[in-house]
Amino acid sequence: MSGFLAIFKRELKSLWVTPLAWVLLVTFLVLQGGIFYSITVHLSKLEDVALEAGPIQAYFGQQSLLMSFTLLLLCPGLSMRSFAEERRTGSIEALLSAPVGSTAISWGKYLGVLCTYVLIWLPTLLYVALLRGTGAIHLPSVLVSYAGVFLLGASYIALGVFLSALAKSQLVALLLSTAALFGFFVLGIGEYAFEPGLLRSISGYVSPVSMLEETAQGLIDTRRVILHVSIVLWSLFVTTRIVESWRSA
Repeated sequence: MSGFLAIFKRELKSLWVTPLAWVLLVTFLVLQGGIFYSITVHLSKLEDVALEAGPIQAYFGQQSLLMSFTLLLLCPGLSMRSFAEERRTGSIEALLSAPVGSTAISWGKYLGVLCTYVLIWLPTLLYVALLRGTGAIHLPSVLVSYAGVFLLGASYIALGVFLSALAKSQLVALLLSTAALFGFFVLGIGEYAFEPGLLRSISGYVSPVSMLEETAQGLIDTRRVILHVSIVLWSLFVTTRIVESWRSA
């Protein structure tokens, strides 16, 4: 357990002592602040806005396309350095020789990145605080919306950590991760392009846009939960096997 915590703290520190996390934080907040402001101004000009169409619900639901693109930038940016930078600098050798299990290394790095992802999202709770007295907040829907964002980020970051383990540079890891996540986004578009049937069902199942629209309404599809939890477990399982192969080489 102490080994896992050491890896977790090391990964968390490596993200925040470099400009990476701060640049991503500022960029993210500027983009999200602009989106939220435009939504609020637009809805303030409308009369009799329904609760489900309030600013927070619109932020997560109606603007889920923009949210999906934000995750395409944020998750690869956070996960790209987890293993690729270690391999580039040669510090991976010291890490592999440490008395820490391969599973602890994989999960420690992953949770360090995931924790950073959560910290970057925390300031957006101010949007909820600003509107708490307007009556336009449906707390259960807000909580489910954040749960959806967390679940998407958890699976995307796990996939990014796995791809970082395959790459020898941050740039390659970034490109691989972005391409993989963009593939999910493109496949999700099939929900609107395919005729009703198996392909359309699969596309809707993996679509991040549809998932965010559902969670913005306070809905949770257990199939989507299973999908993203499976991506996390599979990605980290394979990552652990890769780390073990480095040690036995």
